[in-house]
Amino acid sequence: MTPRRICLIHTAPLMVQVFTPLCRDRLPEVKVTQIINESMIKDTIEAGKVRQPTIDAIVTFAEASFKMGSELVMVTCSSIGPAVDLIQGRFPKPILRVDEPMADAAVAKGRRIGVAATLRTTLEPTSELLLRKAKAAGKEVELVECLCEGAFDAVLAGDTETHDALVAKAMINKLGDVDVIVLAQASMARVADRLPPEAITAPVLSSPALAMDYIRERLARLRPN
Repeated sequence: MTPRRICLIHTAPLMVQVFTPLCRDRLPEVKVTQIINESMIKDTIEAGKVRQPTIDAIVTFAEASFKMGSELVMVTCSSIGPAVDLIQGRFPKPILRVDEPMADAAVAKGRRIGVAATLRTTLEPTSELLLRKAKAAGKEVELVECLCEGAFDAVLAGDTETHDALVAKAMINKLGDVDVIVLAQASMARVADRLPPEAITAPVLSSPALAMDYIRERLARLRPN
């Protein structure tokens, strides 16, 4: 029997460390290709928005992945999520945003939603996605945004401990009175497990595990190649 195949497109090497164990645990029979291209996030940060070269790059990676047998592609960087929205209709197979299942879950869980991010270029598209999902669900929500200053620079320098400490501190200080908290970047996922139990009472959602569960559901509905 031909194995099922998917492709994950990352903008940072750290994401391989995040997603590899999740794929092994939740998609054990699936062959996973992981592509890393840091230039897409660097260009998005410099420009303050997703530009055409990044959109073109995702199209190129997705086309190559589908030709090699992938049944779906997921982009794991929320900052370039808007690019995925623009190109989804170009392919007969699914190309997905990593944060979409998380946004659906957040809207279902509460009205006052905290959104934590380490980059403005991630905070804005995540908030836009949440508002769009809420509108589609016929629900009014209030977003409380939390930009964790300095955390992204720390993780770029390889200092994950400082990154985690800055994210946790910002969340505790700014998101104490929300119904649910969304971690806008997949790289923030491990912070949820390190928060003191009494520090945050709201459920904290991160995208990687929810995204893997969603991929498993999508594969179950797709006919194998």
